[in-house]
Amino acid sequence: MSASTVSAGQPGEPGKAGQPGEPGQAGQPGNEPARSGRSFRWWALAAVSLANLMAYLDNNIVNVAIPTIQRSLHLSVSGLEWVVSSYLLTLAGLLLVGGRLADVYGRRRVFLAGLAVFTLSSLAAGLAGSGGVLIASRAVQGVGAALLLPATLAIIVAAFTDVRERTMAIGIWAAVGALALALGPALGGLISQHLHWGWIFLINVPLGVITSVLAVLYVAESRAGSAVRRLDLPGVLTSALALFALTYALIEGNVSGWTAPLILGAFAVAAVSAAAFLAIEARAEHPMVDLSMFRRREFSGGSVTMMIWAFGILGIYFFTSIYLQQTLGFSPVEAGLAFVPMALTVAVFASIAPRVEARAGAHRTVAAGMLLMVIGLVLFARLGEHAGYTSLLPGFILFGAGAGLMNVPVTNASMQAVPTARAGVASALLNASREVAGLLGITVIGAVLRTRQGDALRAGASPVHAFVDGYHLGLLVTILLLAGGVVVSYLTLRPRAAATQAAPARESAAVAELATVDELAAELIAADEITR
Repeated sequence: MSASTVSAGQPGEPGKAGQPGEPGQAGQPGNEPARSGRSFRWWALAAVSLANLMAYLDNNIVNVAIPTIQRSLHLSVSGLEWVVSSYLLTLAGLLLVGGRLADVYGRRRVFLAGLAVFTLSSLAAGLAGSGGVLIASRAVQGVGAALLLPATLAIIVAAFTDVRERTMAIGIWAAVGALALALGPALGGLISQHLHWGWIFLINVPLGVITSVLAVLYVAESRAGSAVRRLDLPGVLTSALALFALTYALIEGNVSGWTAPLILGAFAVAAVSAAAFLAIEARAEHPMVDLSMFRRREFSGGSVTMMIWAFGILGIYFFTSIYLQQTLGFSPVEAGLAFVPMALTVAVFASIAPRVEARAGAHRTVAAGMLLMVIGLVLFARLGEHAGYTSLLPGFILFGAGAGLMNVPVTNASMQAVPTARAGVASALLNASREVAGLLGITVIGAVLRTRQGDALRAGASPVHAFVDGYHLGLLVTILLLAGGVVVSYLTLRPRAAATQAAPARESAAVAELATVDELAAELIAADEITR
């Protein structure tokens, strides 16, 4: 069944074909039969996976190239920070809006619009001749990513109605995203060292064109049912304001100080906006976010698990890059390449995660992945000031294996827990929680690291030793949090008793029905013989 025959239904259930003229159903323009073939949905998966690659690559590809960009454009430290932060600010702030727009106006349409914005702004960023143009282009890139990212997962959910195929598709999608996250620094280092830094962004242009062609040819349109296809403007505005303010406070708090009036004001705006958003959504006839989604433990637990994962992987990823360069003396390229084994391990284990999940269940698979990440971090916590590449490798591999193993099942379990009509918003919630938790991880681990580092310096430790002390304490905080994630994921993602008993019950009913049919057939044959 293709995306053109998917309607709003119960979690994890294929929708029914709508009547001609129904929005997002068969018979609607853009849902041509050519896009309903079995092979076409795999081409659609290739399109959304490429878009996922581009968006996540731009999340961290800039970090290694920052010194080169600063020399080229003569940027101040503040301007340099906003080259990175402007993308994260608009991306995190508008993810929920992008998800709702996809559900209301069509996932394919919003995906293509976001892809166009992202590709054109990448071109502008790559050709930028001043810091202002680059920062503005990065902000627009974030807008494009906020439109296309929620649509990618929603398109997969709509196109793949078979549970096994959907799990495999989400696995590929997640593996590509994780690979981009890990390969960003390596690619950024290679480009900044051997090419003009602008190619960090210009590589998105041919990728964007190829992805657009695939999407136009193979992605079928899908959207929410007509009953829920309304835009909740108060919800859109309050959610965007809350996420913008929170993201801004987390980004600027380290620079301006957490007690600065501007930062405290941003946190206050975020809190008030979030409270207003919840009040609006609880009373709205057609809410932007159906709060009842969070009553399902699979979705709420999956979201919390995703936040813990993002807190750990993005926070530690950021400070491990610093550790490799400032403590161990790696060059930017060497530091980026050191993450490649982890990236490959993430991709490999993300690809096999669906098969592990089918045998062990989502709760055991995700908990095992989190546990592997904990073990990997414990190995890192034992490293000191003179670690070599070979001593880094076991921690990288175990951490990558755990991250790859848990990401697909937690995404799949969360998305199956919500109706297909809400797939765009559900995807946006998962992505927003991941972005905000990642920033929170950098913020919290950074605060812990700097506090311990300052204490060590005042006690007479060398700068290198002081940083390693702070890094180890940050690792300990993350280890404890991820250990909590093992418990959370195991308890919340367990299959419900009704679900586990449903298959035997259906099988018993089918057997009973066949027995009844056999009895009726026997009676008819006997009656026929008597008549003769």
